[in-house]
Amino acid sequence: MRIPTIHGYIDRRILINFSADPSAVEKIVPFPFRPKIYKGRAIVGICLIRLKHIKPKGFPDFIGVNSENGAHRIAVEWDENGVTKTGVFIPRRDTSLKLNALVGGRIFPGKHHYAKFNVEENDGNFHIDFKSSDNTVTSIDATETVEFSDTSIFGTLNNASTFFENGDLGYSPNKNKFDGLRLKAYKWEVKPLDVLNVKSSFFENEAIFPKGSVTFDNALLMTNIEHEWKSEAGK
Repeated sequence: MRIPTIHGYIDRRILINFSADPSAVEKIVPFPFRPKIYKGRAIVGICLIRLKHIKPKGFPDFIGVNSENGAHRIAVEWDENGVTKTGVFIPRRDTSLKLNALVGGRIFPGKHHYAKFNVEENDGNFHIDFKSSDNTVTSIDATETVEFSDTSIFGTLNNASTFFENGDLGYSPNKNKFDGLRLKAYKWEVKPLDVLNVKSSFFENEAIFPKGSVTFDNALLMTNIEHEWKSEAGK
């Protein structure tokens, strides 16, 4: 599925990151992908992103649409023409915009579930939760901080930033193939978040991830990022 280049603004993006047992992740990552391993662990997570003025590149901002969105992500790699590539596999996408749910997987890459989002932001404090049409639930309470988590598998903010910046190409399942979409951020800048509470019914589903196989690692914040989405060849 190929679409025109999409332009807009990331008003707010929170990356909630977990480390996971690779053997559990391998079971839900389809060929040709495999989990990307960092210090013996797979890296999975959720992107909570508010998009503004989303429209085909070159069109005026006022015709664009705004939405809250959640994407469950798994860091992956695969072999292509003898070269190992990296990106993310996105097993599910959720959105507050009914239009996205309607055209996702048809006009826009990846099926989208319609979800109801509750967002509260004030002076660097964030509460975000959503419940989707199939009852998938995610929530986070966090606050901005200058200190990166000292328990994170990444060790430093710079290591975490580099890892996720390199995962700019995402593949989403669509019927019998995978739609590719690349995020081109005009700048890449992340800040650490201190997380008070976090919940993901997807990663807490013990039928998929056995108890203890997924551990919260860190959360990162991006704000006010001009960007483009570019379609990539499917798989």
